[in-house]
Amino acid sequence: MTASDRKPVALVTGAARGIGLATTKLMLAEGWHVVMVDRDGAELTTAAEGLTGTTTQVVDVSDAAQVDALVAETKAVFGGLDALINNAGVADFGPIAETDFARWRTVMDTNLDGVFLMSQAAAPLLKAHKGAVVNIASISGLRASTLRVAYGTSKAAVIQLTKQQAAEWGEFGVRSNCICPGPVRTKLAMAVHSQAIIDAYHDAIPLNRYGQESEIAEAIVFLASAKASYITGQVLAVDGGFESTGVGLPDLRA
Repeated sequence: MTASDRKPVALVTGAARGIGLATTKLMLAEGWHVVMVDRDGAELTTAAEGLTGTTTQVVDVSDAAQVDALVAETKAVFGGLDALINNAGVADFGPIAETDFARWRTVMDTNLDGVFLMSQAAAPLLKAHKGAVVNIASISGLRASTLRVAYGTSKAAVIQLTKQQAAEWGEFGVRSNCICPGPVRTKLAMAVHSQAIIDAYHDAIPLNRYGQESEIAEAIVFLASAKASYITGQVLAVDGGFESTGVGLPDLRA
């Protein structure tokens, strides 16, 4: 296989469901080979069924040894890496008064440390191929809200980490950008959001609806692609205008 025949390779974490799976499917459609990474092995196997052009790896991104082994195997099998999509995250919400250090660390271990560990390990491969990093933060990293002291802080830190990566890795041709999804119509969200919360979100979002997983994936894949070749250090809210409308939803406080 010549360099021109080689498919671009992407690592997508949190690929077993939701935005990670939607991103995987879109990247496959656009000619990427995707290494699907998740710590839920059973769900990952199910998600990969019927997909052509994928490799699955059961990895906890908060474990440095597992991350290093993943990147080493990616190099050995594929010879390099063209994009890293840091999507794996823990959605844990609760009042500040009920957030002890153990709960705080559980969120930070995956949402922040996982992004850092994956990026650090993958950096040499990305530099060699002038690749791209797309970090998935959240609208909660841009605007404060209730019940998100750990989650929101972790995502705000991911935004800053993205800018640091862009500032230092640009000289190697590596781009790093950040996506901040707003409320997304996932199975989990619909299972836990009351009708009052759904109505409140619709009222607060200028487009009057939740986003779709596929809409977030479109932004991610664009930033990972050559179409975004002069874009780095940017934070893109894919949120239907939610970030522009203020803070807080009373129905989320209950």
